[in-house]
Amino acid sequence: MSRQGRTNDWGFPRWRGYGSGREAKPVRMCDRAGCDQPGNCPAPKSPNSPERWYFCERHAAEYNSNWNYFEGLDKEEASAREQAERAEGASYRQSSWNAWAGPGDGSRSRDELRALEVLELDPDADFDAVRKAWRSKAKLVHPDVRPGDEAAAKEFQKLQVAYEVLRAAEERRTWKGPEGTF
Repeated sequence: MSRQGRTNDWGFPRWRGYGSGREAKPVRMCDRAGCDQPGNCPAPKSPNSPERWYFCERHAAEYNSNWNYFEGLDKEEASAREQAERAEGASYRQSSWNAWAGPGDGSRSRDELRALEVLELDPDADFDAVRKAWRSKAKLVHPDVRPGDEAAAKEFQKLQVAYEVLRAAEERRTWKGPEGTF
């Protein structure tokens, strides 16, 4: 009687693939004649066609460099399609002014942006400017300076909440470090 072996289907991670066999998966080769690289970059054979060529990265780049997206369209249709696609991608273009470092890198939350509006600061203001704006505005509406004034008390509370939101965000930012790592 043969001894039963251990199966690969137990535990985590699963040591065997989810298919029924253990054989290797076939690799699709590049559709360019004479190329022996894997063809993992699909490219349309013609505009609005589901049929695809599968090229390696080098041949896909070569194919795409000669691609005319507006081929077969007259001038009005081409400009209408271009306008529609620019409208869809406008948010990407709008955010392109952001840099990748410091407090004005586009990573501010909606709450932080509202807090900056309360303090009447730009979205890319650093924390020193936040502190200065908070101090100058809080001195004007502080309950000790204007006792009994309900509007001033509410304004002071708004300023205090805005400062706390921005202070907490700055602490998170400095704790993570400038590169986002510890």
